[in-house]
Amino acid sequence: MGTIYIIISGVVGLLLGFLLSKIAQKSLLSKLEKEAQDKAALIIREANINAENTKKDKMLEAKEHFLKKKSDFEDEVSQRKGQLASNENKLKQREQNLSKEIEQFKRKEHETQKLQENLNAQLDVIAKRKEELEKVREQQINILEKAANLTADEAREQLIETLKDEAETKASSLIKDIMEEAKLSATKEAKKIVISTIQRTATEHAVENCVSIFNIESDDIKGKIIGREGRNIRALEAATGVEIIVDDTPEAIIISGFDPVRREIARLSLHRLVQDGRIHPARIEEIVNKTTKNIDEEIVEIGERTVIDLGIHGLHPELIKMVGRLRFRSSYGQNLLQHSREVANMCATMASELGLNPKLAKRAGLLHDIGKVWPEEPEQPHAILGMEFAKKFKEHPDVLNAIGAHHDEIEMTSLISPIVQACDAISGARPGARREIMDSYIKRLKELEELALNFDGVNKCYAIQAGRELRVMVDAENVSDQKAGQLSFDISQKIEKDMQYPGQIKVTVIREMRSVSYAK
Repeated sequence: MGTIYIIISGVVGLLLGFLLSKIAQKSLLSKLEKEAQDKAALIIREANINAENTKKDKMLEAKEHFLKKKSDFEDEVSQRKGQLASNENKLKQREQNLSKEIEQFKRKEHETQKLQENLNAQLDVIAKRKEELEKVREQQINILEKAANLTADEAREQLIETLKDEAETKASSLIKDIMEEAKLSATKEAKKIVISTIQRTATEHAVENCVSIFNIESDDIKGKIIGREGRNIRALEAATGVEIIVDDTPEAIIISGFDPVRREIARLSLHRLVQDGRIHPARIEEIVNKTTKNIDEEIVEIGERTVIDLGIHGLHPELIKMVGRLRFRSSYGQNLLQHSREVANMCATMASELGLNPKLAKRAGLLHDIGKVWPEEPEQPHAILGMEFAKKFKEHPDVLNAIGAHHDEIEMTSLISPIVQACDAISGARPGARREIMDSYIKRLKELEELALNFDGVNKCYAIQAGRELRVMVDAENVSDQKAGQLSFDISQKIEKDMQYPGQIKVTVIREMRSVSYAK
């Protein structure tokens, strides 16, 4: 019984404890909920206050912005009004000036009318006096005719015949003296001008040859340039069209070819390959292509530098490019750019001595041989080609005539034309300036290449070994191995038929098939 009572007391105690804890929790929760509500109400109040303050600030900013805009608008309006008032004042002033000018014009017109009336009156008086004089003259002529038994026309004819014979005699004598004196003075003055021009133009001459020397640091590099079984040197020759001679010459490689552009491309390509160290056929082709583009840019730079040095302005970019090409061409062994610069300076000097335009003369002297660097090989003379090319870019008519007439292909219509012709002859006639054998040799090599290029399937053609060998590159897709052999025979027969040459010419047709794939 006592145990049961203890158990019941424990249970009751537990229930009371549980109920008291529940009541305490509810009291705590209600207290927390009330605090949260108070905090939420406080936050809402603060938010409302902040929103109200922000609204007031924005309204103030909007009012300030509006007032500023209004002030700016009022200032602009007042400024416009001031401008309008100023313009109105100017218009009123112009109207007043115009009315004054109209009044002056009317006054002058009135004065002119009076002068015209006075002039007409004077003319009437003069006409009357002229009639009186004419009557007096007729009376005098009648008296003279009766005294001399001659009419006025007969007397006039006799007087004219007498004066005519006397004038012809004196004129012929005077003309003869003037012509002799003019010839002496003209010859003396012409010699003086030419000698003065030559003395004031000093230019070094060096006849260009057909080889270039590429210096290397050691002979070990020669083996890399030659490559395994000579594949590198063959690739370089095929890409540039020159002959690479690697012999016992210490620390030097000889580049042989008649075209200075090809030699320069080969020299620069070799320099880059040696610096890079990677020398193989694919790399050689890549370097040669890049060098060719660089040479094209260098040609433009040479042209620009030349026209700047000579003080020539307004030259078309295409003409500047043609001037740059002169650097890599020669005429009878004389460098064309050096020759053209010399002719330009002499033309300017001679034109100044003769009182002509030195700038036009210098321009014509520089451009007189641009027909020689025409990209193709046309049938027309280089003077006509140069004139047509310059005409395309709207050069001065005097310059065009000087270019076209400096070898007498057309008639000279400008005073500059004989100056350019004379200076061209002076520049080319100096001892050591030109060498005819070289020019004919280069012309023969060009004709040899052009002959082979006319055959179907030929991509490139290079004359090497001083014209003793002709290397022909053909398209592998259009020319088979059998056709390549036939093409070599046909070209050799064509050379025998159309050209004259010493010894024999070896014709080598090269056909190469490449299959390229990329692993990615």
